Amino acid sequence: MSADKALQVVLCWHMHQPEYRDLRSGEYQLPWTYLHAIKDYVDMAAHIEAVPGARAVVNLAPVLLEQLVDYEAQLGAWLARGEPLRDPMLAALVESAPSTEPAARLRLISHCLRANEDRLIRRFPAYQQLADMARWILQHPEILLYVDEQFVTDLVVWHHLAWLGETVRRSKRPEDAAAMRLTDKARGFTAADRRDLLALIHRLVASVIPRYRALAESGKVELATSPLTHPILPLLLDFGSAREAMPDVALPRVDRYPGGEARARAHIEQGLAVFERHFGFRPVGCWPSEGSIDMRTLRLLQEHGFQWAASGEAVLHNSVQKNSMPLQRDRHAAFTPDELDIACFFRDDGLSDMIGFTYSSWHADDAVANLIHHLENIAQHERTHPDSLVAIILDGENAWEHYPENGFYFLRGLYEQLAAHESLQLTTFRDYLARQPERVRLDHVVAGSWVYGSFSTWIGDPDKNRGWEMLCEAKAAWDRAMAEGRLDTEQQGRAEAQLAVCEGSDWFWWFGDYNPAETVSDFEWLFRRHLSNLYQFLGEEPPEYLSHVFARGTGAPAGGGVMRRGQA
Repeated sequence: MSADKALQVVLCWHMHQPEYRDLRSGEYQLPWTYLHAIKDYVDMAAHIEAVPGARAVVNLAPVLLEQLVDYEAQLGAWLARGEPLRDPMLAALVESAPSTEPAARLRLISHCLRANEDRLIRRFPAYQQLADMARWILQHPEILLYVDEQFVTDLVVWHHLAWLGETVRRSKRPEDAAAMRLTDKARGFTAADRRDLLALIHRLVASVIPRYRALAESGKVELATSPLTHPILPLLLDFGSAREAMPDVALPRVDRYPGGEARARAHIEQGLAVFERHFGFRPVGCWPSEGSIDMRTLRLLQEHGFQWAASGEAVLHNSVQKNSMPLQRDRHAAFTPDELDIACFFRDDGLSDMIGFTYSSWHADDAVANLIHHLENIAQHERTHPDSLVAIILDGENAWEHYPENGFYFLRGLYEQLAAHESLQLTTFRDYLARQPERVRLDHVVAGSWVYGSFSTWIGDPDKNRGWEMLCEAKAAWDRAMAEGRLDTEQQGRAEAQLAVCEGSDWFWWFGDYNPAETVSDFEWLFRRHLSNLYQFLGEEPPEYLSHVFARGTGAPAGGGVMRRGQA
């Protein structure tokens, strides 16, 4: 079948981590940015590099890019000059004697267990043995006095070895040799071993941006971006937008986010500047944070030069219900709202969620065959529409720890079979639009996100609403400081950077008792810390309520809550 008649398929991977740094001290509070870099970001790049016909859209959030560059710098400074590492987990990896203070040592031991039990811990007998001992120690903290330095050292080393990407573990390149050598050694790691592992981590983190830049230059990858710190733009613009999909939702006890449009524009403009600084060009595509769109957001994105944006299938469903005329096409097309030119693509929730939640427990060959079969059925159904496109969009970093070998066989097989298929063609949103396909017009896009087609993940719950109320109070303090002119240019820059972090979506994602207790505690505490830092950057005393926990979790959602299905 000719390429013009083949069903167009886009694999769109969204890479994002919120700001884990304390912007006053520069110290990282959680290590997820560099851990996903050495596992998921390098693995995805390696699969696309390895398969000649592989293509994908990779959306890189600006707040992630800035953290990757900071990690590269601090790791390089430690290797070159012994400068202190500002991430406690990395510092524990290279310290001659990990902290002997009991509470700190227990925290470190506990964190070394924060890995997928089936896929990352049990896979390695030495790590499993250490993990079993670690759990017993945590249940009997009184015996910590008898826990020696080598136990803690080996546990920290294994935590990092388990988080290495599968393509790194299998690599035959001399610069990656430490991964297999240390895995085979299994125990009794020395200071030299730990330095070698840190050097490998440095090389992997430093490789992420250049590898994706090279893939973009080769045409195999279209790079897209999100607003600066991943805020929910429609909610910054108007809390009331939540009622388009949830008419009865309870909103925060404030009318609106102060100066929301100016902040939305700032996130778009500054996000584009960060992207351009790292890649040398402006992207034409945007995955709005969490696929959150409404008419005002789409208009802003178009004003800033974006040619396409993407969201969830449920948003399309809600929008179709409001259309004045029945649509002749389903989700496998490009859509454009009336009065706008920007193209909107909508996620195939069924196929995307199969990758995110189902195929991890299947044999890789069966999973790939099943996905290809679904795509072939779609191709047959859409045969009268030669411009049909299937958008498979999902988190590019959190699914793979649930797969054997970090999804190695599934991803490699998927790229190989799609690249070779006669009636399916991998493409990108940019290249698809270059074909000038027929677009389906929508009267109106109903405000919503890729999760359930609404904003229920970020607003409406009492804890989420309280978070918004606290943020609005902090923004009012920011507005006062700007109006009074009490900050110089440098101080304004630091305060605005902190404000942007507080406006990110991730804090609100985790508020709510249906989420796991440990993760809610992490993000709730970090949100309050970011808000406290903002007040201090403004020269004000933080409100007393920021000293108190306001959100707790008691749930056990699928996958630990880091991913959601597109539809409830």
